[in-house]
Amino acid sequence: MPVVVVGNLTAGGNGKTPVVIWLVQALQQRGLRPGVVSRGYGGKAAAYPLVLDGNTTTGEAGDEPVLIYRRTGAAVAVSPRRKEAVQALLAHGEVDIIITDDGLQHYALARNFEIVVIDGQRRFGNGWWLPAGPMRERASRLKTVDAVITNGGTALVDEIAMRLTPGLAVNLQTGETRPAASLTNVVAMAGIGHPPRFFATLRQLGIVPVEEVSFADHQAYSEAQLSSLALPNQTLLMTEKDAVKVSRFAAANWWYLPVDAALPTDKADALLNCIVALNPE
Repeated sequence: MPVVVVGNLTAGGNGKTPVVIWLVQALQQRGLRPGVVSRGYGGKAAAYPLVLDGNTTTGEAGDEPVLIYRRTGAAVAVSPRRKEAVQALLAHGEVDIIITDDGLQHYALARNFEIVVIDGQRRFGNGWWLPAGPMRERASRLKTVDAVITNGGTALVDEIAMRLTPGLAVNLQTGETRPAASLTNVVAMAGIGHPPRFFATLRQLGIVPVEEVSFADHQAYSEAQLSSLALPNQTLLMTEKDAVKVSRFAAANWWYLPVDAALPTDKADALLNCIVALNPE
């Protein structure tokens, strides 16, 4: 079973999960049946491995696995030991390639192809190891991976440029969609690895929030906590990653902005051809 790792060299906020979603959807369009494994950070299941279904909560599986499952419909399994998650997907059936969300440094899991996602603006920061800097591994690790995708900024030679393209804003209660720029009196919130990227995206769309509220990545929210952020005549606008955690108690004025990874067609096709070729069928 081919295993493709999508990871990074630095701590969160690089755009890794949008790349996983893009990759899964692109492989589905080519007739493959990808399954996704994740550590499930931020979730606590009664038992592992956990294979997600329509009733799985972010409290059980974590926000990113639930987001990937809802966006792609692919089989998704979580476990602190990713090998167990892979085994659960194999037992689940109807999977012919494994994509791991993060796990570049999880060397207990063998892999056939490695993709590293880099924040093109921040890149490697001060270059120091965690916690003094952002690094999980040395930058020289890039020499050993199969592909490097650079999110924003300027892609270097042999890196694949990527940008995050926002879609229509979605109301959490009704599912109504509309251009984000049509929303008024916006209070923006983000609990992701790098909240300033979300706020910058809003400004690029012509939205000037009356307030920008940042939370920790994988933040668990309460209804009371978020209800106090926006008045009834205001709009609370959040990331899709936040939305999957709060949909069960969302108010009528809560919206989220989905984003999609966009890669140059020629580079994307070349990357996908390499990955499809891993499958013996």
